[in-house]
Amino acid sequence: MSHARHIRVGGIVQGVGFRPFVWRLAHELELRGWVRNDSEGVEISAEGPAARLDALIARLASDAPPLARIDSITAREVRPAGHAEFAIAASVASRCATAIGPDTATCPACLEELFDPHDRRWRHALITCTHCGPRYTIAFGLPYDRARTSMAGFAMCADCAREYRDPADRRFHAEPVACPACGPRLRFLDRDGADVGAAADAGRGLPASTDPIARSLECLRGGGIVAIKGLGGYHLACDARNPRAVAALRARKARDAKPFALMVANAASLDGIARADGAARRWLESPERPIVLVPKDPAADGVLPGIADGLDHLGVMLPATPIQWLLFHEAAGRPSGTAWLAAPSPEVWVMTSANPGGEPLVIDDADALRRLGGIADAYLLHDRPIAVRCDDSVRFGSEAPRFLRRARGYTPEAIRLPAAGPPVLALGAGLKTTVCVTRGDEAFLSQHVGDLDDAASIAFLEECARHLCALLDVEPQRVAHDLHPDFPSTRLALQFAADRGATAIAVGHHHAHVAAVAAEHRWSDPLLGLALDGVGLGPDGEAWGGELLEVTGATCRRLGHLATLPLPGGDRAAREPWRVAAGALHRLGRGAEIPTRFARQRAARGVGELLERDLRCPATSSAGRWFDAAAALLGVAETAGYEAQPAMRLEALARRYGTVSPAPLWRIGPAGRLDLLPLLETLADWRGTPEHGAALFHATFAAALCALAIDAAAVHRRNAIALCGGCLCNGVLREALSRGLAAAGLEVLHAERAPPNDGAISLGQAWVALATGRN
Repeated sequence: MSHARHIRVGGIVQGVGFRPFVWRLAHELELRGWVRNDSEGVEISAEGPAARLDALIARLASDAPPLARIDSITAREVRPAGHAEFAIAASVASRCATAIGPDTATCPACLEELFDPHDRRWRHALITCTHCGPRYTIAFGLPYDRARTSMAGFAMCADCAREYRDPADRRFHAEPVACPACGPRLRFLDRDGADVGAAADAGRGLPASTDPIARSLECLRGGGIVAIKGLGGYHLACDARNPRAVAALRARKARDAKPFALMVANAASLDGIARADGAARRWLESPERPIVLVPKDPAADGVLPGIADGLDHLGVMLPATPIQWLLFHEAAGRPSGTAWLAAPSPEVWVMTSANPGGEPLVIDDADALRRLGGIADAYLLHDRPIAVRCDDSVRFGSEAPRFLRRARGYTPEAIRLPAAGPPVLALGAGLKTTVCVTRGDEAFLSQHVGDLDDAASIAFLEECARHLCALLDVEPQRVAHDLHPDFPSTRLALQFAADRGATAIAVGHHHAHVAAVAAEHRWSDPLLGLALDGVGLGPDGEAWGGELLEVTGATCRRLGHLATLPLPGGDRAAREPWRVAAGALHRLGRGAEIPTRFARQRAARGVGELLERDLRCPATSSAGRWFDAAAALLGVAETAGYEAQPAMRLEALARRYGTVSPAPLWRIGPAGRLDLLPLLETLADWRGTPEHGAALFHATFAAALCALAIDAAAVHRRNAIALCGGCLCNGVLREALSRGLAAAGLEVLHAERAPPNDGAISLGQAWVALATGRN
């Protein structure tokens, strides 16, 4: 007896080979009907024996393609329509309820073809299939069909069209599918933008003088800087082993000290540079291909000077695109096959984002020539447009998932929320900004937008918000923003809400930090949170940053905080840690020491006078500024070349020293005021090594925060706590807090699917906006 089922599959099921997978499965089970994409995901009509229909439904989840993510499968019995065969039907466009997958690295099957001289896609620089390549960065809208991608302008040749139409082929409806005969072309331009070489197959039959890949490698090996077009934007690359090339890149990009990310061919190539354990290697080799932070080898600074001075970790990634693979292939002498992929390669390249001056990533070819003209010596580009800029993700190489920046490879994967609600748009804060859009019980976190310091970055934030809303077919009813009235994100949110008649909701910065962790853990009960960061405006109008909070959805209560430190000169103190240390000395009654202790700073005497007269010395409870004060008092860093540099150096020194017992150098006063001035006084008189002092600071700082939180948990009868804020990027602090709180019986929640820093603020804002009115 024939039965029929109408089946719906939700999740990341478009652009990942799901329809041909269903087609093959239905043919194997001898079922009839059809499968198609629509704006809710994948829709299936299947007819056949009941047992085979049950098997189909079970295997939709158990045997799904590698890039698919199944969130839901629903099925209902319907009347058989008498289908004669099983087919893939045309997509149906309607109101969107599905999602598109993120970009992924070139898959093993494509690599086999890429390096096979007898394959028609040998050295094809944009090879892809349903299991790999661009998705999010080429999509203009859903359903995810070629006409709605940046490949729409490339007509398929007969061979590609045959593969595209064949459900049994790996490239069936692979929207970016192309080949050397019909696909985008690779080009090499010199520093003046002159076209030196062009090819669709990265050098098939071309002399080295005009082969774009060969010319790029020649430039890199000669000490040049090459701008390379990738999936979501351009990179700037140079030979990391060449100190002059690295120094030139730093000078031209105006990036004095901030560490550079590196690219190597494989994990084996890290020997003598970095130590990647099993967990780090899994992240490095994952389809998402993030930059992974791994411990330096002791010899690293000698062979890679100027890459990450003063730090104990390196940011490393493996090739994610065919172009990147082809550069290593060229360097290896163009071997046939894939055996060479596992062999160590001596090539180590800086691979840093092409975003001069901290502006948004360059994605347009003409814009690249204009904006990178004073930086790049050459350009390696292709003519497939980038629809959406998307930077590299950065994560820690630990077993547990920990992001520093969530972008390419992960955006726009949904984060399931504790409950559904009206659609929300959240626009983050002012630094490390992201956008978050909710739809039902899902939150979609955008790629990294960055710091909103210039008009271009603010425009990118607006562009990102509009694109994500359009891609998800969402019209926000609530628009969430930070409490700070002067943030560009706040002004944009208020304007966006006014234009659409939506409700604007202001969310406290540190409330949002804790709420972000609650959201990703689907936590609806009251939750304690330690929010430790550089700065954020509190509801009282003061500068917060070292907070113990109790959060229940849209409500937030301050239970404790770090004692405040004065910031002589205001925001300038965040860039000059010696000023924060001077403020601490003043609080200790040792202001007279400031001019001599910081004699190298011309403003030292004037800062002492500001503190004495209490002029331009706003106070802050920021945890980040306590780290700054410790770094300056220990002589680790009096100034900062980039955000968090003193704290990162302090962390590296503490890790080098190892474990040390905390000292009872704190006091907890009324209203949970945690004062660590006794700790800073000990550091001001420190006679030991900076490593020992840094270890003592970390251990004591963590122990004091644990004491504050454990007392509050007992008083308020709470059994769980979230750890969040940018200071939780510090592994030494994170581990010490986790151990201490867990030992007291508290369940410790960490940021896992979003970063602990301000990159998660929009997620927390969105969850608070959703919860508004429920409490």
